Amino acid sequence: MDNLSFHDGNIFNLLHTRSQLPTHDFDQRLQLHSSMVRRLSQEQEMEGHQGCVNALAWNSNGSMLISGSDDLRINIWNYSTRKLLQSVDTGHTANIFCTKFVPETSDELVASGAGDAEVRLFNLSRLSSRGYDDNAVAPSALYQCHTRRVKKLAVEPGNPNVIWSASEDGTLRQHDCRESTSCPPAGSPHQECRSVLLDLRSGAKRALADPPKQTLLLKSCDISSTRPHLLLVGGSDAFARLYDRRMLPPLTSSRKRMPPPPCVNYFCPMHLSERGRTNMHLTHVTFSPNGEEVLLSYSGEHVYLMNVNDGTGTMQYTLGDIENFFSFSNILHDVGSQPQVSVTPQSGFHRNSNAATLKKCTELVEIAKRSLEEGTDVFYAIEAANEVLDAHSNDIESALKHECLCTRAALLLKRKWKNDAHMAVRDCQNARRIDASSFKAHYYMSEALQQLGRCKEALDFATAAQHLKPSDADIVAKVESIKRDLQAAGAEKNEETGAGTTRVLSLSDILYRSEANSESSHDMSRSEREDSDYDEELELDIQTSLSDDEGRDPDSNAMRGSLNLRIHRVGDDKPMENVVDNTSSETASSSQIDKTSYQPEGAIDMKRRYVGHCNVGTDIKQASFLGQRGEYIASGSDDGRWFIWEKQTGRLVKVLVGDESVVNCIQCHPFDSVVATSGIDNTIKMWSPTAAVPSIVAGGSAGPATANVVEVMEINQQKLSHNRENPLSVELMRRFRMQEYAEGNFHPFECTQS
Repeated sequence: MDNLSFHDGNIFNLLHTRSQLPTHDFDQRLQLHSSMVRRLSQEQEMEGHQGCVNALAWNSNGSMLISGSDDLRINIWNYSTRKLLQSVDTGHTANIFCTKFVPETSDELVASGAGDAEVRLFNLSRLSSRGYDDNAVAPSALYQCHTRRVKKLAVEPGNPNVIWSASEDGTLRQHDCRESTSCPPAGSPHQECRSVLLDLRSGAKRALADPPKQTLLLKSCDISSTRPHLLLVGGSDAFARLYDRRMLPPLTSSRKRMPPPPCVNYFCPMHLSERGRTNMHLTHVTFSPNGEEVLLSYSGEHVYLMNVNDGTGTMQYTLGDIENFFSFSNILHDVGSQPQVSVTPQSGFHRNSNAATLKKCTELVEIAKRSLEEGTDVFYAIEAANEVLDAHSNDIESALKHECLCTRAALLLKRKWKNDAHMAVRDCQNARRIDASSFKAHYYMSEALQQLGRCKEALDFATAAQHLKPSDADIVAKVESIKRDLQAAGAEKNEETGAGTTRVLSLSDILYRSEANSESSHDMSRSEREDSDYDEELELDIQTSLSDDEGRDPDSNAMRGSLNLRIHRVGDDKPMENVVDNTSSETASSSQIDKTSYQPEGAIDMKRRYVGHCNVGTDIKQASFLGQRGEYIASGSDDGRWFIWEKQTGRLVKVLVGDESVVNCIQCHPFDSVVATSGIDNTIKMWSPTAAVPSIVAGGSAGPATANVVEVMEINQQKLSHNRENPLSVELMRRFRMQEYAEGNFHPFECTQS
């Protein structure tokens, strides 16, 4: 939608009024103004690593950039010259996943965390030269407390004494830089270290209703720059957790597993809180520059924005709200909903509205409706509706808002990208809130629920729509279609019941049960940890009986046939066989007691989502706020591109090619209009507003043509759905890669995909 204006206004008007604005405010507004974002292009490609670049971070004043790589080095780059200043041979024995400048140390202290489960601290002033090969330096501090990969480091602004590390062992640890080590002497048990700030080894939840049992493999953490006592963590389930460090218990050892401490808030989109799928997890969490919002990036999912402080209560939901969300009899509060208004569309306007805004919104709704009728440009029609509902929802009359909600719901149902049906449900419920007798809201709600497989609820809405328009042919056909689906589901259920079919465990179920019931991963030897580079350290023997096309459903990706899994952890003597669900009565009873006594917490729902990219291949993929005001959102993608959206509306602004394979890291300069990116390539790309002509979506000399963008995103959506919903194929690929490594065909510096 190139004809849509940007909400930060015209840059010439901003420049004209700069004398009337405080200097810092003007600089913040100018840094990544829409005019700058539209001119972003690749300025330089910096060479200096010999492996994938997994981590990027700026120092506080933006004069230097630090990077960490699979080549086991951290490099320091000069921002002004774009030249390599120092390259440090860290001594890590596995891929470096995170690195940071330690604040208030004149940029002399840097920290790194890696797949060898170690955190290392280096004093750059001890380096004798700038050469690449002769800069091996002993760390000034070495922390060997973790037992699995360290995926993220966090530092507190203004605090040079403490570093926090998040690991897949389920703990977040606090290290004092004034101590050379927090570990006992060599040869002592690792569990004797007393550095555990968060013990989440029994903290993961499969769903909001379930008690935490599984180890939460931590993938990311962040500390608020405006309120440093707030700590955000994310890992191997769908829930990001916000903690107040002032309320946490004292540091403890990891010898005894502690129950997870209470958190201030859970963050999770409502539609992701009930699935309980173990192959979906968070890869990155971060605070906004002002600390009022958080951004969550999911593997196998989209990027989501949430509010930290939900003062109105409209985004807080509980377990009961999830079922009510799909109910015909209840219109509950949900994300983005406004206070309930009269069921009769109002003719008045919001007091802040004006004629120009109303005209613009009316035109955008007409564009969206025309696209729906013609079945063309669905993506851009949705963006037009987003502009109306997300940017001007309070400025338009309720009748126009209702029309736009119904139109966007219909467009989402036509597009059918991942979770579009859930977004359509939200729009339909909001439309019902405006007009409880809306035929369109009930009709599209029935379609959305049918797509989600909720045929019983879908029939309720379809029947209501039929009562509103008895002679409408479409709704008559819809009712009959849903009834057929219900009959087919009932017949299938009766057939299974009559045959006495036992439920076969999915691989997802087996992995979850294996993780929940085993403690062995926490007692692995260091050599075993270093050899493994996968989420679940499991060996699988998979046997299937398929001949040619026999047993394969032509309409799905599912394989039918006999499947026998023998699963055991590395180092286990006895495999655990899983063919059918033979859970003992004692286990079931215990689980039932746990669920009965457990009181599920509430969670904060999504404020907005950002779609188009693909995140299924790596566990370090970032989503970041751009600029000091955080008015734009950026994320890397598995297709080698990186995407930029307008935060307020979710509108896709820019798509840029940043890597031959995968873009993982995106870090905006603290003050300048410059962005650094990295990924599978061995290089770091620097982006600045140097393009001769501004463009929207197209990337100038380094990006796809506008016409190809929707095609690119369609392919990404297919990957997003296919890879994460077929865990068997994922495990087969992992075993193939493990075999390659064993045979010497896996390059030691090749970037890991997990």
